[in-house]
Amino acid sequence: MAAFNTLDDLADGQRVLVRVDLNSPVEDGVVQDNHRFDRYAETVRELADRDNKVVLMAHQGRPGRDDFVSLDQHAEILEEYVGKDIQFVDDIYGDDAIEAIEALEAGEILLLENTRMADDELPEKAPEEHAKSDFVQTLSPYFDAFVNDAYSAAHRAHASTVGFALELPAYAGRVMEAEYEYNTGVAERARETEGQVTMVLGGNKSEDVISVVNNLGDAIDTFLIGGLPGELFLRAEGYPVGMDVGDMDLLDDQWDETKDTLEDLVANRRDEFELPTDFAYEDDDGERAEIALEDIEEKTTGYLDIGHDTIDAYVPIIEDSEAVFVKGAVGVFEDERFADGTVELIEAIGRTDCFSVVGGGDTARTLSMYGLDEDNYDHISIAGGAYLNALTGQELEAAEVLIEQAK
Repeated sequence: MAAFNTLDDLADGQRVLVRVDLNSPVEDGVVQDNHRFDRYAETVRELADRDNKVVLMAHQGRPGRDDFVSLDQHAEILEEYVGKDIQFVDDIYGDDAIEAIEALEAGEILLLENTRMADDELPEKAPEEHAKSDFVQTLSPYFDAFVNDAYSAAHRAHASTVGFALELPAYAGRVMEAEYEYNTGVAERARETEGQVTMVLGGNKSEDVISVVNNLGDAIDTFLIGGLPGELFLRAEGYPVGMDVGDMDLLDDQWDETKDTLEDLVANRRDEFELPTDFAYEDDDGERAEIALEDIEEKTTGYLDIGHDTIDAYVPIIEDSEAVFVKGAVGVFEDERFADGTVELIEAIGRTDCFSVVGGGDTARTLSMYGLDEDNYDHISIAGGAYLNALTGQELEAAEVLIEQAK
């Protein structure tokens, strides 16, 4: 168990500042519902039920990007999961925010505006520096306690994730508590498992996959690789895949950065991982089509999923495993035509009597999107970067601050 204080150590009836992570996909200005709202609702509901005055902080996107929007829609979505009214104020720590905070009654919930609209929020600084910022110094006196539940932002040393923990009694929320315990223990669990240990690796970044392979290679028996990293590994073997086509701009730069490492891995550690033998793409009629790796003479289209021959090869490995971990999707699962690889592998994990952790940012969305039963898995992680840091033994700044404060 983590050595930080949790909600079990927090007294009732206080004014509590809570950092959650509601960062979500945004399509045409509309915030999309996702698994995070449901998970964070547990902490928010518990705090409100215990007669606390609950004030929430969260971020959305980054300045300059299309998904950098207000949190007004987030309040409406979260309200449905919490089952209680959630007020929203278009302010972070100005007069309107302070007035709304002071007006809260016991059991009421308030969501402040996007923290990344505050100048003090984004610079990566030491917790001691963030604690001195106007943002932290202005808000802290209005609270009795700080709860950090934003595990998926725990690898970021931002004002809202590390600064308040030095100014207020600090606690971990239920998401932070569970995610830290499971994700930090993945490597240990893998090394302790006597039978086959398998890890599914996908996503968009070969650097992430390389990091996991290098850090967990002694604990994982077989890596099943898909997504864009799958193509790049195959390119390192000499196949004509793993390069950008058309308007794509995802692969060639990664190849330049990781070429030497990938070629070393396929030359010296090829027995540790399985690679795709076929791919799915969109044909001229807009339908899913598949092509065998051996039939590809030149890459002329983008590959959007692993093919069914690959799925049929990966599934038995999963079914023979005592433990299976997932980091990233093996295809563009958001598009139903190209969800087969991700969904069928996760389904196989769910029906196998194994210890399982499914994670990697948006990968957790697969379960709710395709009606998969969460009870079939030991843990579903909603984190991306923080999950990767935990898997590869890197420090989680926000969690470390909580641990230090508990001492």
